[in-house]
Amino acid sequence: MLKVQNISFAYQTAPVIKNVSFTINKGQHIALVGASGCGKSTLLKIIYGLLQVAEGRLYWDDNEILGPNYHLVPGEEYMKYLSQGFELTAYRTVSENIGQYLSNFEPELKKGRVKELLEIVELEEFAATKVENLSGGQKQRVALARALAKKPELLLLDEPFGNIDNFRRSSLRRNLFNYLKRNKITSITATHDKTDILSFTDETIVIQKGEVIAHKNTIELYRHPKNLYIASLFGEINNIVISDLITSADHSSALVYPHEITIVSKSSISVLVRKSYFKGNHFLIESVLNGTSILFIEHHTFLPPGEKIYITIPEDLLLSRAAT
Repeated sequence: MLKVQNISFAYQTAPVIKNVSFTINKGQHIALVGASGCGKSTLLKIIYGLLQVAEGRLYWDDNEILGPNYHLVPGEEYMKYLSQGFELTAYRTVSENIGQYLSNFEPELKKGRVKELLEIVELEEFAATKVENLSGGQKQRVALARALAKKPELLLLDEPFGNIDNFRRSSLRRNLFNYLKRNKITSITATHDKTDILSFTDETIVIQKGEVIAHKNTIELYRHPKNLYIASLFGEINNIVISDLITSADHSSALVYPHEITIVSKSSISVLVRKSYFKGNHFLIESVLNGTSILFIEHHTFLPPGEKIYITIPEDLLLSRAAT
């Protein structure tokens, strides 16, 4: 179990992490999300022991995680941190980089382990290629395989799929998180990609300006975001004044995702289309409500600018999401 207790950190004088506390159980997969500069990467470095906290303590089970003030070589053997810098040896091959920290006393066991990791990151055909000849995305996959090599108990990932092509990213995510589940490896993934969040994590921690403002089951957090900042991390969101749709309602607002709005042949609510954005399996319709409010709607076909359309939003959804 990872226990983070009231930690604070500043690079100079301005605080970056402020009184942060949370607990993560073994085997859980956690997403760490928030706007750029909110402190996600800093928090991962603190957990790994690369940065010294000004206040608070961290524990893995009963072992206190100590920073660089206490360790000549920061980091703990039972955890691995995959940064955005990769830190690979350019003149060595992919296989050599992956197996760099594996024992040479059992060469066949090492060879089998490297082969397994090459399959996970889908780099079998590049096993003998020098890292200096790889693309950025390929280097990221090598770094990921090397981080997994010694089967850490805790894996810290900082934007682990950021440089990887879209066509490769989906299968790599599945390979990775299936492997982590099978081996009961705990992971924390700092990411801005909602696919990383929704499909593969048990819980999500939301950071805003260095503070944890939410730590919940990922699905529950998505379905019931408590504010606009949290909801926006999952994609487009509408912040609707309920009285604009229900005349008897007060002036509270509700957060509604574009897919929760339905276009119908006739209703009491009409909007004007401004633009249709093609998203592959649907169009994102940008529309105007009451001449001023922008409303985003998911629809299966293109709608021309200026067209008047009618929409409906479940009243119980609006009232359940109401926030003053």
